[in-house]
Amino acid sequence: MIRVFKHYVPHTVLLLGIVDFFVLMFAAEAGWLLRIWQIGGEIDPEAARLPHMLTFALTLQVAMVGVGVYGADSLHALRVSVPRLFVSVSLAVLLLALIFFLVPAITFWRSNLLYAMLLALGGLGLLRLLFGRVLGGEMFKRRIVVLGAGPRAGRLDALARRDGAGFAVASFISMNEGPRAVKGAVKRSEIANLSEHVVQLGATEVVLALEERRNALPLADLLRVKTTGVHVTDLSSFLERETGRVDLDSLNPSWLIFSDGFQGGRRLSSIGKRLFDLVVSAGLLLLSAPVIALTAMLIKLESPGPAFFRQKRVGLYGQPFEIIKLRSMRQDAEVGGVAVWAQKDDPRVTRIGFIIRKLRIDELPQAWSVLRGKMSFVGPRPERPQFVADLEARLPYYAERHMVKPGITGWAQINYPYGASIEDARQKLEYDLYYAKNYTPFLDILILLLTMRVILWPEGAR
Repeated sequence: MIRVFKHYVPHTVLLLGIVDFFVLMFAAEAGWLLRIWQIGGEIDPEAARLPHMLTFALTLQVAMVGVGVYGADSLHALRVSVPRLFVSVSLAVLLLALIFFLVPAITFWRSNLLYAMLLALGGLGLLRLLFGRVLGGEMFKRRIVVLGAGPRAGRLDALARRDGAGFAVASFISMNEGPRAVKGAVKRSEIANLSEHVVQLGATEVVLALEERRNALPLADLLRVKTTGVHVTDLSSFLERETGRVDLDSLNPSWLIFSDGFQGGRRLSSIGKRLFDLVVSAGLLLLSAPVIALTAMLIKLESPGPAFFRQKRVGLYGQPFEIIKLRSMRQDAEVGGVAVWAQKDDPRVTRIGFIIRKLRIDELPQAWSVLRGKMSFVGPRPERPQFVADLEARLPYYAERHMVKPGITGWAQINYPYGASIEDARQKLEYDLYYAKNYTPFLDILILLLTMRVILWPEGAR
């Protein structure tokens, strides 16, 4: 993993992204040269074409990120990556049309654009056909050694076996006589020199996964391993990096306090985020007003009751506020105002409600809450006070998610389906804590782009 603006990006994704960029630049250049050859025109200097090529390549790559071309499922399955490549190219055509309208100086000829898009699609598809399996193979996986053989080590074993895992466990080393959860663990007493053993295995990292760390840390071993140039990482930090969430099962307060994250120098970022929220929410409300009005009319025609509904939610620092959404359930969805979790195939959802939930149209009026400053476009999902009171009593660190402004979309929303239970809430809390801990404008932009994937493939909507 490589850390980019406090967010971890897999080596394979970064490498593929760089290669894709050069493929796209080549496609832009080849498409232009092909058209010039057809009409017998003169070839301009490369520097004159560079802005056009960069615009083409970057726009296509942004679309590819947005539709999930670089997701783990897409990287290792052609049946997933090829349709997403087609969608990203189609979306990029629309984005480029807008860019060319706003900045005519970098416009492609229509024939140039057609040739470049076809070449890009062919090149990107061929790249994945030839190297797709290699990218997910052992060659690109980091080798680690795990100190421990109990349930914590067992979790790493299970994680390493998952499709898309970026690491492989070279060895598990049992540090005591406790219960074992992994097979083939080597006893520490059987290894004469631990640091030499780690180096001989070709490991680049040692992960500490002891069941009981109090008075049990092998400090001498860890020091010698560290001085060989091999990274030493505790389990919580390793899981945060590999899974993109803060693992509650291995978490302790001291790790949250002393680990990197929750940094205070965010004033400039916060100002930029607020300006972005103001401009985009105002623009979104103006552009979506016809869609909101039409949907409201359809809701009124289908079922009795108001087209909009207001509901109290918990916001920044635990302060309550009201959100407004398009109604997607029957008017009598909650008897006596008692809060009820939304379920899969919830019978309370109307026919129009089913459609607008899938397309996220019911969320559009929340832009008003963003404009008022009660929400942001990106942040943890605001929950109802009844749910919050219950979850704070059941889940540790739940109150910490309210240290950042709630959002319409967020890291949890794009990584985990809509939750309808305490366990779902726990899983989403781990993603929310990761966002609160590692927030940067880069992460916000990434979330906004990946939200496109959720809209196009809305498997998590309820």
